[in-house]
Amino acid sequence: MTRHSKPADSAESEQQPPPAAMTFAELGLVPELLDAVRDAGYTTPTPIQSQAIPLALRGRDLIGLAQTGTGKTAGFTLPIIQRLLDGLDGLVPEEARTHRVRALILTPTRELCVQVEESFKKYGRHSDIRVVSIYGGVPLDPQQSRLRKGVDVVVATPGRLLDHMERQNVVFDDLEILVLDEADRMLDMGFAPQLNRIVAEVPRYRQTLLFSATMVPEVEALARNYLRKPIVVQVGRRSEAASTVTHAVYPVPRDRKTELLAELLKKEELDSVLIFTRTKHGADRVVRHLDGKGIAATAMHADKSQGERTRALDDFKSGKIRVLVATDIAQRGLDVSGISHVINYDVPQQPEDYVHRIGRTGRAAATGDAFTFMSPDEIAMVRTIERVIGQQIPRISVPGYDFGSVGPVDDEAPASLLPAAAEPSAKEPARRQLRRPNVVRGRGARRR
Repeated sequence: MTRHSKPADSAESEQQPPPAAMTFAELGLVPELLDAVRDAGYTTPTPIQSQAIPLALRGRDLIGLAQTGTGKTAGFTLPIIQRLLDGLDGLVPEEARTHRVRALILTPTRELCVQVEESFKKYGRHSDIRVVSIYGGVPLDPQQSRLRKGVDVVVATPGRLLDHMERQNVVFDDLEILVLDEADRMLDMGFAPQLNRIVAEVPRYRQTLLFSATMVPEVEALARNYLRKPIVVQVGRRSEAASTVTHAVYPVPRDRKTELLAELLKKEELDSVLIFTRTKHGADRVVRHLDGKGIAATAMHADKSQGERTRALDDFKSGKIRVLVATDIAQRGLDVSGISHVINYDVPQQPEDYVHRIGRTGRAAATGDAFTFMSPDEIAMVRTIERVIGQQIPRISVPGYDFGSVGPVDDEAPASLLPAAAEPSAKEPARRQLRRPNVVRGRGARRR
């Protein structure tokens, strides 16, 4: 069920969701975009796209809230491209066009920056719109050259964009649209001062779109400062886990997590696996252990160069490797179709991070599995996650790995949740009866 919220006093809410069977043609998109959408293989817009695109086309400021993997990126790239095509500039030949920055999209990570650029290229393939992605970790000069040749859309991380602004490589005198993508993540990463500096340099009268998976108070304050009477579109409740994902918790001592991981990865069903660790060193350690077991894996984290991160992601996307081990740098903006399993090697410190991590699988109505390895010192955090997402996660007791009484055991776990050599455990004797987590049930469950 689609629900709406009103985080800011000046925000409005759309009360009636659009028809479930709406097509892209009914959204008011021009033929060039309909052709591009069809070329990409899409036929029906997602709920966030159905609601956000018509509002954006009308020029309204917008706050779009939805789970990861629900199509938020297309929810703003499609209407932006259509707006850029409107008017004389969209009709004159390429050689006669004056490319000027009319849209700016700010993202928290390099990976998300590249993803948004690819989305503009995919949906703008039947136009001559120029887009450039600007992010750190790579030489500045090639980006400077592209900016000075003229572009229509800039997709950037805040820090590197400020570098170019200080060098006067880009100006925003003609800017019409500003997008804050994954705004909550940008604030989590400490980008608030950079955002304030950038917004101070763009035209006051513009359309502003804010997209996020969660709406924390800091984002509400951001919306009040940057948006004018925004309409809020929310699909699903806040901190809601993807409904297409099967969850499971594996009780395991911390020093045996890598052994259990190697056992699970022996199953053929785990054909595209994203593993999250808490630290960069932990990610490298897991990769070394898996390599020692003959399991090809690679790591992606902030200590890797941009080239290394790009190669790791490309190898994972292409299937050259089936296991990618990453820190939370990959919990947002990692657009890889077909991830069959997400494994939380370390339980995330924030419940919202759990939602973002598992959102890498079960994307766009596909199904997926999310496994969480829980050591004794992580029991309380798992219970907090259960309260926030409003559901109890089954415990899978693997003989030889379970450390004891930690929660309800799923005695009828499907084979896909067990290591290749393991069978579902028999019911435990009375002394092993496990306490059920303190779960707040119901759709409106919230962390207190």
